[in-house]
Amino acid sequence: MDAIEIRTLHTLLASPYRQQIELQHVLHQADYVTLRVRIREQKRFTIFDIDEPTARAWGLAMLEWADTLAQSGQVKAGEGK
Repeated sequence: MDAIEIRTLHTLLASPYRQQIELQHVLHQADYVTLRVRIREQKRFTIFDIDEPTARAWGLAMLEWADTLAQSGQVKAGEGK
Protein backbone atom coordinates (compact mmCIF):
# COMPACT_ATOMS: atom_id res chain seq x y z
CA MET A 1 0.00 0.00 0.00
CA ASP A 2 1.36 3.42 -0.87
CA ALA A 3 -0.19 5.45 1.96
CA ILE A 4 2.21 7.31 4.22
CA GLU A 5 -0.36 8.88 6.50
CA ILE A 6 -3.91 7.82 7.34
CA ARG A 7 -6.01 9.95 9.67
CA THR A 8 -9.58 9.08 10.71
CA LEU A 9 -11.91 12.02 10.13
CA HIS A 10 -15.28 10.62 11.12
CA THR A 11 -16.87 7.33 12.16
CA LEU A 12 -20.59 6.65 12.22
CA LEU A 13 -23.06 3.81 12.44
CA ALA A 14 -25.60 3.71 9.61
CA SER A 15 -29.20 2.74 10.22
CA PRO A 16 -31.10 0.50 9.83
CA TYR A 17 -28.52 -2.24 9.14
CA ARG A 18 -25.79 -0.95 11.47
CA GLN A 19 -22.94 -0.71 8.98
CA GLN A 20 -19.90 1.04 10.42
CA ILE A 21 -18.67 3.83 8.13
CA GLU A 22 -15.26 5.39 8.60
CA LEU A 23 -13.95 8.34 6.60
CA GLN A 24 -10.16 8.69 6.46
CA HIS A 25 -7.80 11.34 5.08
CA VAL A 26 -5.07 9.45 3.20
CA LEU A 27 -1.78 11.02 2.12
CA HIS A 28 -0.07 8.85 -0.50
CA GLN A 29 3.66 8.51 -1.22
CA ALA A 30 3.12 9.99 -4.68
CA ASP A 31 2.09 13.25 -2.94
CA TYR A 32 -1.65 13.16 -3.53
CA VAL A 33 -4.56 12.94 -1.10
CA THR A 34 -7.72 10.83 -1.17
CA LEU A 35 -10.74 10.34 1.02
CA ARG A 36 -10.90 6.69 2.01
CA VAL A 37 -14.37 5.32 2.70
CA ARG A 38 -14.38 2.13 4.77
CA ILE A 39 -17.70 0.38 5.23
CA ARG A 40 -17.86 -2.60 7.57
CA GLU A 41 -20.87 -4.87 7.45
CA GLN A 42 -20.42 -7.66 9.97
CA LYS A 43 -17.13 -9.31 8.84
CA ARG A 44 -17.12 -7.86 5.31
CA PHE A 45 -15.30 -4.63 4.42
CA THR A 46 -15.72 -2.38 1.40
CA ILE A 47 -12.87 0.11 1.04
CA PHE A 48 -12.29 2.64 -1.69
CA ASP A 49 -10.46 5.93 -2.19
CA ILE A 50 -12.03 8.92 -3.90
CA ASP A 51 -10.68 12.26 -5.07
CA GLU A 52 -11.90 15.69 -3.99
CA PRO A 53 -14.29 16.31 -6.91
CA THR A 54 -15.94 12.92 -6.36
CA ALA A 55 -16.21 13.49 -2.60
CA ARG A 56 -17.78 16.91 -3.20
CA ALA A 57 -20.32 15.57 -5.74
CA TRP A 58 -21.19 12.59 -3.53
CA GLY A 59 -21.61 14.77 -0.45
CA LEU A 60 -23.86 17.24 -2.28
CA ALA A 61 -25.97 14.41 -3.70
CA MET A 62 -26.48 12.96 -0.21
CA LEU A 63 -27.37 16.38 1.23
CA GLU A 64 -29.91 16.97 -1.54
CA TRP A 65 -31.49 13.56 -0.87
CA ALA A 66 -31.67 14.18 2.90
CA ASP A 67 -33.08 17.69 2.38
CA THR A 68 -35.75 16.33 0.04
CA LEU A 69 -36.81 13.76 2.64
CA ALA A 70 -36.90 16.37 5.40
CA GLN A 71 -38.98 18.76 3.30
CA SER A 72 -41.43 16.03 2.31
CA GLY A 73 -41.94 14.92 5.91
CA GLN A 74 -41.07 11.30 5.13
CA VAL A 75 -40.16 9.06 8.05
CA LYS A 76 -36.43 8.89 8.80
CA ALA A 77 -34.61 5.60 9.43
CA GLY A 78 -34.96 4.55 13.03
CA GLU A 79 -38.17 6.51 13.59
CA GLY A 80 -41.55 4.86 13.89
CA LYS A 81 -44.49 5.73 11.67
